[in-house]
Amino acid sequence: MEGVYRFLLTPRWWGINVFVVLAIPFCIFMGSWQLGRFEDRVQDHETATTQQDSDRREAARPLAELLPVDKATVGDQTTVSGRYADQLLVPERQLDGREGYYVLTLLRTDGGKALPVVRGWLPGEPDAAKAPAPPTGEVTVTGALQAAESVGSNGVSPRTGWPDGQTGAISAATLLNLVPYDVYDAWITLNEGDSGMRAVPVSAPQNTGLDLKAFQNLGYTAEWFAFVGFVIFMWFRLLRREVELARDAELGLAPEDGDDERGEDPDREKTGRQASPSGV
Repeated sequence: MEGVYRFLLTPRWWGINVFVVLAIPFCIFMGSWQLGRFEDRVQDHETATTQQDSDRREAARPLAELLPVDKATVGDQTTVSGRYADQLLVPERQLDGREGYYVLTLLRTDGGKALPVVRGWLPGEPDAAKAPAPPTGEVTVTGALQAAESVGSNGVSPRTGWPDGQTGAISAATLLNLVPYDVYDAWITLNEGDSGMRAVPVSAPQNTGLDLKAFQNLGYTAEWFAFVGFVIFMWFRLLRREVELARDAELGLAPEDGDDERGEDPDREKTGRQASPSGV
């Protein structure tokens, strides 16, 4: 290569060019992958919403036909018979922007295993005296099946050490420490709130909503594509600088080795200082 562009054949610029050639497709791939993740979450959200509307119109099925709970069965209508037993409150749960708590009652089935049933929601601080007592005797309940909760899902707080009679999450792992019988690793929310309480809406399956993770994917997409532009910009900036230096060198304008920034000969300055006894 002739002229001012001969520097492109140097080892330094070979390294720069190889980095650019590899970095740009990698960033495009990662940006496309993050965008695909965001689109998948949007699709899952739309599918979950459509499925919830469909589930409300379907006939309730026995619980045994819907277990274990997965994305396909979350929100399905189920009917269960048994007797209500222990009652717990689930604090820090919002409904329509208001702070409140769930009233959770364990339904002992004929097999002895208990199904957590959210009978409704009440506003304010948890108060066992305000929570309506469950019906006595044999009951049959119908509601939407829900997956066991974990920290971060459905507004579950990471807080521990709840007061007696309260639980932070609705899951078998949590409830087994609070009641002396086996518990299904699932729960239902009644279609109509019991005893004047408000019914708790069906929650979408985890990782199917337009939550923070979805918008993080979108943000990462923008970052990867912005990095593509940054790499290209820096390459052209370095190229332009090298071309200018090469042209200056051809015109004899570049400083020679041994000259300081002012273009003076350091040996000449040193000799001048030695010739002056006063150092001036």
